[in-house]
Amino acid sequence: MTEHTMPARKPARPFFSSGPCAKPPGWSPEKLATDSLGRSHRSKLGKARLALCIDLIREVLQVPDTHRIGIVPGSDTGAVEMVMWTMLGARPVTTLAWESFGEGWVTDAVKQLKIDPTVLRADYGHLPDLAQVDWSNDVIFTWNGTTSGVRVPNADWIAADREGLAIADATSAVFAQDIDWAKVDVLTFSWQKVLGGEGAHGVLILGPRAVERLESHTPAWPLPKVFRMTKGGKLIEGIFKGETINTPSMLAVEDAIFALEWAKSIGGLSAMKARADANAAALDRIVQERDWLGHLAQDPAIRSNTSVCLTVKDADTDFIKAFAKMLEEQHAAYDIAGYRDAPAGLRIWCGATVDTADIEALGPWFDWAYAQMTAAA
Repeated sequence: MTEHTMPARKPARPFFSSGPCAKPPGWSPEKLATDSLGRSHRSKLGKARLALCIDLIREVLQVPDTHRIGIVPGSDTGAVEMVMWTMLGARPVTTLAWESFGEGWVTDAVKQLKIDPTVLRADYGHLPDLAQVDWSNDVIFTWNGTTSGVRVPNADWIAADREGLAIADATSAVFAQDIDWAKVDVLTFSWQKVLGGEGAHGVLILGPRAVERLESHTPAWPLPKVFRMTKGGKLIEGIFKGETINTPSMLAVEDAIFALEWAKSIGGLSAMKARADANAAALDRIVQERDWLGHLAQDPAIRSNTSVCLTVKDADTDFIKAFAKMLEEQHAAYDIAGYRDAPAGLRIWCGATVDTADIEALGPWFDWAYAQMTAAA
């Protein structure tokens, strides 16, 4: 292939955004159930559909009965904020940051809640020393750093006899990576990541120790209505049965139900993880075959299998923008430029809703775009 020869085959679905992510294979709006649309979310039907969504999340994610699941406003960000504003302040806090969203939780803890946390940081592509975590503290961390492509390798570093709460922002990890529920007191995610659902709603999963904290701790600051999960010192159980705090989009709920039922149809959690692993492996082969591509997370043990971040030799932000624009204009790959706060590079979503054949088709297109870019330099 010369530098001017375009590849013959394009990805059938060139959707590689890291959020909102590719819809499940076979998705179309006509396939969504619509009986709940135009109905109150507090009607018998509306509450039943919200409860079904929660039940499907529990089934597919294999969440134990010890943990409650609630649908909350504000996507994953809203879910994390609810946790921070309602649960923190009872004991010291440690925040871990190795990418943009982890830094966001540091900012909230330091500047908004003013709780003077211990902050453990690492540069993009690396993890902090997890052995330094003091589990007498509440600990906030991202299970999978979406903007850096770095994940925690497992849950072994989380103390089984911890005094503090383990609070995991796992929005690009769930349905793709193993979650040890015995080690997690709070977990948050959004449908718009690995499920390929729509944004705006978050999911909040609380273990028994988190519920105990909510019922025993009164924050020192005022709480907005959309953050309040207790009344009279007791958990509002309805939140975790589909009685949402505020009005949800029933269209987004039906879209999430479709994605969860698709996940069940392909074999559930194990199949979802296998698809993500296969996609990440296919992308790694592309990287290994090109000396101008590399992984931002060089250690495979901490490398994401969903939000895979790549380095491009000698590329700056302008190069990456032009590279990504070139592929978008050819409808070969959409939304593959790295996150704005991350080092200049590419970010390819490899979650289960992406087909491996579409990842494999990227290689020749990368070659074509790189040839155009370097020839013009």
